[in-house]
Amino acid sequence: MHAAIRRVIDRARDRFDERDNVTHRHWPALAQHDIERIANGVLLSEIRGAILEPGGYRRGDVGMVDVRAYERVELFEKRRRLFRRKVETEDFDRDEPIATLTSGLVCAEDRPQRTRTNLMENPEWPERFRRKVQDRIFAVQRSNGNINSLQIPVDIRRFSWIKKLAADYAFQFSTLAPFFSGDPSVASSWATAIARAQQHPRQRSELSALLTKQLERRNAPAAARDAATRLADPHTVAIVTGQQAGLFGGPLFTLYKALTAAKLAAQISNDHGVPAVAVFWVEAEDHDWDEVASVSVLDSELQRRTITLPPPPGAGHSPVATIKVGDDMARVIDELASMLPQTEFTADLIVTLRDSYAPGISMSDAFARVLDRTLGDLGLIVYECSDRAAKPLASAVFTHEVTHPGRTWSLAGDAGQQLAAAGYHTQVDASSQTGPALFRIDGSRSAVEAADGQLIDDARTRPETFSPNVLLRPIVEDSLFPTVCYVSGPNELAYLAQLRKVYEHFGVPMPLFYPRSSATILDSASARFLEKHDLPFEALQARDESALNRLLAASLPESVDRALKEADEAISEKLAAVVASVTAIDATLEGAAKSTLGKLQHDMTTLRGKVINAAKKRDETLRRQFLRAQAQAFPDGIPQERALSSVALLNRYGPALVQRLVHE
Repeated sequence: MHAAIRRVIDRARDRFDERDNVTHRHWPALAQHDIERIANGVLLSEIRGAILEPGGYRRGDVGMVDVRAYERVELFEKRRRLFRRKVETEDFDRDEPIATLTSGLVCAEDRPQRTRTNLMENPEWPERFRRKVQDRIFAVQRSNGNINSLQIPVDIRRFSWIKKLAADYAFQFSTLAPFFSGDPSVASSWATAIARAQQHPRQRSELSALLTKQLERRNAPAAARDAATRLADPHTVAIVTGQQAGLFGGPLFTLYKALTAAKLAAQISNDHGVPAVAVFWVEAEDHDWDEVASVSVLDSELQRRTITLPPPPGAGHSPVATIKVGDDMARVIDELASMLPQTEFTADLIVTLRDSYAPGISMSDAFARVLDRTLGDLGLIVYECSDRAAKPLASAVFTHEVTHPGRTWSLAGDAGQQLAAAGYHTQVDASSQTGPALFRIDGSRSAVEAADGQLIDDARTRPETFSPNVLLRPIVEDSLFPTVCYVSGPNELAYLAQLRKVYEHFGVPMPLFYPRSSATILDSASARFLEKHDLPFEALQARDESALNRLLAASLPESVDRALKEADEAISEKLAAVVASVTAIDATLEGAAKSTLGKLQHDMTTLRGKVINAAKKRDETLRRQFLRAQAQAFPDGIPQERALSSVALLNRYGPALVQRLVHE
């Protein structure tokens, strides 16, 4: 057997040597014919980094060739040499894989060393732990399912949609420290949070049992059920996140939230030697139908297409957990299938959606089933908060809230005023609220306006008729689960910053808060277009062609650009001299001279615009490349992770998408 394997290795080496020889002679032509066909997609995840690097140096990313069903041979070194070559191609407009990466990459022997096991204690990457939210990752997918990646740094403060509070949380935590329980980039914060979560009394056995029942009912993967069982262990801690039950799995950022929690749980378990599980809280009692009724994808022409489920009876008033999938769901799935570009993954994806959204299943249950199938193998526990069996576990929180009506609002309002005084926005205005921070569920979902004796008795004996609002939900979550950290979106951080005193009021330990990972996914052609032209990522968001015009202006022939600049300078210089001299003859001529200068400058600007328009017509390829990248990164001007559903990318990249995000 070993001799046979050796022969395969030798033959592989000979083939690589032969390829290297051919490559030296005909590299540009071979690049255009895509001999390796390594990439069919590029992943951009937006976190702050410091270098460009191919992901292939890690053990899990090396190139493999099948020797036998039970043996694999690593062929990394030859491929790495291939990746180091620089390629110039004439046409980057194709949606085709290109076999090489551009020069300037840091290869394995050149790159700075960085650990992947304890990001908090790595002196070379002191901010890496909390910056994991905003890294731009280029991932290149091979036909055999392996993906290799490189990273490009992006500073999130350049993005208009990142507010000051979220930016300061990542870059200047000390300014927000009074509002939170600890800095997630500091190792000691985690040790303290873990101890608090382990010591706080909870009904772990009951929680573990009801979670197991939920997962078994949905036939969730064994890894998720095993994780639910581990919650009964008093040493186990949880990384929690959550979102509304969006149609077909919701927008992309929902997937990124869940992945961040799963990865973080594994890291904390490894770094601190404690059992840690990831929990996704399905906000099944939310009644905002518009938040969950639509799904958007890109069609084969890269146009954003949206499908909206017609509102059934009770939509907009009743919790989504009470709304059942109807017969019209089959039509919606058929419509989605017709919109999606057909790939090798489309058929399996549509089957999964039909199975999950079968008639009679609740909308929240269907959403949970999609997450189970997508991430359950990572051990993610998907929890439906509308489960009536779980309500007694939250009865003490409900009772405390109705016993002290208005206190939660008051404490959150005080914190909001402090945030505003410090120059931050306030997410929740609590100034006029005096009742309990609760909803009553009785067919529909309505806010509780005032508390009385009957309400207190109901909170104790009928907790299934209550639901927490946005301020109380974190308290309920962390009274049920041994939460050491909550994975939040950038906007969530603002209202969470208002809750430190609320946690103290209920005697529940406040967890750490970790910003979720964020990603933008482009195909290889668009990613190379950005890299080639050094185009700022955020420049793609504008819905006009201003960025394209600047790009075209920068690409004008040097002689034309120089001539236009020299004409501008000459006009300004000569007319300035005229303006200065005519006043010696007649002071009233100064205005006329300045007016003439303005007209000439305006004419030159108009001429430059005409030159750029001519360049647009001449260089239609450049314009096509720009619009292609723009359509993917900001569909309809909206950041991709908010504009598109996760099914759009799962259809294109299949399971390899999740695998790469896990490894990154």
